[in-house]
Parts: sequence; C-alpha cells; structure tokens
Amino acid sequence: MTDAHALTALAAGFVLSVATSAMAGETSPTACTLATSACTEFVSLGGGPAQAMIYRTYALTEPNTHIRRALIMVHGTLRNADHYFATATGAAFFAKALDDTLIIAPAFHSADPRCGDNLAPHEVSWSCTGDSWRSGGAALSDPKLASFDFADAILERLADKRVFPNLKVIVVAGHSAGGQFVNRYEMSSKVADNLGVPVEFVVANPSSYAWPVAVRLVPEGVGSPGAAALAWKDETPDAGFTFGPFDKAKAPDYDLWPYGLEKRVGGYTATISDETLRHNLVMRHVTYLLSQVDTLPLGGFDGSPAAMAQGATRRQRGEALVDYLNTVMGARSAVIIVPECGHNDRCVYTTNEVAPVIFPDVGP
Repeated sequence: MTDAHALTALAAGFVLSVATSAMAGETSPTACTLATSACTEFVSLGGGPAQAMIYRTYALTEPNTHIRRALIMVHGTLRNADHYFATATGAAFFAKALDDTLIIAPAFHSADPRCGDNLAPHEVSWSCTGDSWRSGGAALSDPKLASFDFADAILERLADKRVFPNLKVIVVAGHSAGGQFVNRYEMSSKVADNLGVPVEFVVANPSSYAWPVAVRLVPEGVGSPGAAALAWKDETPDAGFTFGPFDKAKAPDYDLWPYGLEKRVGGYTATISDETLRHNLVMRHVTYLLSQVDTLPLGGFDGSPAAMAQGATRRQRGEALVDYLNTVMGARSAVIIVPECGHNDRCVYTTNEVAPVIFPDVGP
C-alpha cells in the first residue's frame, strides 16, 4: 500500500460516520475522504458548459450548516490532485477538523496525450507542462478561461450562504508548484476581497515567486549560497538580507512573469495593474511555509537563471521574499520553518505547527 493510500485509509477508517450538531440539531453529513470518483464533482466555468473537476469531502450543491471552514489544496507539478486530497483529509483527521471543514482539491487535467488524463465531456483542458496553469495562464481548450478563473469559481461557490451559511473562513493552500499557483493567485484574485467570507493564503515551498519589484537579494552574507546550504541546521527563518539591482545579463528573463511582473501578456493577470498586484501581495493574509531541510535541488527544483536570481534554495528564496515584503513593503506576512521536513507536502501539512494555519480557529 502506498503512503497516499495508507493515509487515506487512516482518515477514512477513523472518521465518525454520524455526528450530531448541537447548534443545528441535525445529523451531520459524512465526509467523503477517498480519492475516488465518489468524492468528485464538477465546477462550471464561464457560465458553462465548460467545467473542471474537484475532489471534495462534502458536496458543493447541498446545503450544509455544519461547515465552518474550507480548505482548497492545490496540487503540485505532477497534477496529482488525488494525492493532495489524501494529504489534506489526513491532515484534517489529525487536527480533528473533518466534520466542519470542506476540503477541495482541484484537478488541472489536460487533453495533451503526454499527460495521460481522461477528460469528461466539456471538461476544460489545461497545459500539463511549463508555467501556464500555475500562473493564471489560459486553458488549452478555451483561451477565454484561465486557471485562476477555476479558483475564483470555487471561492464563489463556497461563499454562497444558501449552501454554507456558517462558513467563517476559506484557506487556499498549495505546495511546490501548487505553492507557485497560490503565490501568484493571492496577488491577483479578482474575487477574494468581495465574498463576504475572509480568504487566507498558505504558500508552501515553491521553486519560484512572482517578485513585485525588479531588485533581488544580494548573494552575500545571509543571502550567499553557502548560508543557504547550511540553513537546515536552524529552525529560525533567516532575515537581514541585502537587496539591490540585478545584472540582467545573467538572466534576461529574471523579471518577466511569472518570475516578476513584467510582460504579463494574456491570461488572467494581463489586465491587472502592477500597483494592484503589489497592494494585494502586501495586504492579503498570507502564511509562507518553508521546510527546514528543503535545501537540496530535488523535487522538480527550478535551477533556471531566473529562479536562481531569487536565491540558491527554495528555503532561501522564501525567506528572502518574506524579508523584503515585511521590511521594505510593510507587509505582515507570516513565515514558519516547518521542522525536520524536506520537500514533502505530507510532512509539511500534517505537522502540529501547520495545523492551526490550514484549519484556523473559527470559535465555538
């Protein structure tokens, strides 16, 4: 049995089949926790008939007074939404949050034969290579639809008070390539501030970020490759980076989207101003999760010159960005060094330190 199947079985095996809500006096629906077709649903995009698939613990179409928080978990570069659904439901089981949390894992399927997906009728096809789906790019099957439209549609469904009248908070989280998605979606979502439900974002271990300005960390002192290589010895996030102009000759595309804000041509972000993206990046509620030992070029590490301009390791890149946002731009972004974890979503999301971040306290 794989670790994905083992954790899914654990979550499913110990879930109470029936729970009574003292608040509503109703029988609580049972969470659907297996990454099978029984736990899937389609979300309409662009008014239909286009649609995209999600895994979910509870139906988005059935009124549910027991749901008080929602967690949207975005998969990584392998587009393995089933694995991330298992990770999220397992984390919810450990946090005792399955009964009142709606967990959603969107699937960015593709008709590209290299991807091996079997699409349903009218299911939107996304790119399965490159940065397109993780940076708000247009769908292969419909250039009018972008990957961030999919996320917007999920948020809008969750905010429907007729279905989820007691929903208090929505968390959008992603690891690795999913962390790239959340970093870029957080600064650009057109609906997040207008839902009537607060949205929080959790960015975990991406290989790169969309930097809001053209400067980069200076590779000396705490920003040096040597310091990055030894960071695994400490659970405290590094700070005190030095920032300055970057030599464009070393990486001509270092500030082009999705590494920076320049030349956002096409896709979801093309019509959003730089000022709006920077404002959102500073003002929205974001927590950055960086694994203590994610200091090796593993797991699809982006070693391109544009990514290396952001730091020598994933951990250093995240530490430098948060340091810049907080000390220079006035953000109040939180950063957690997840102890003893490497580039592993399951290790990150099932730790005691992270549970309160992805399952926020919503009161009694």
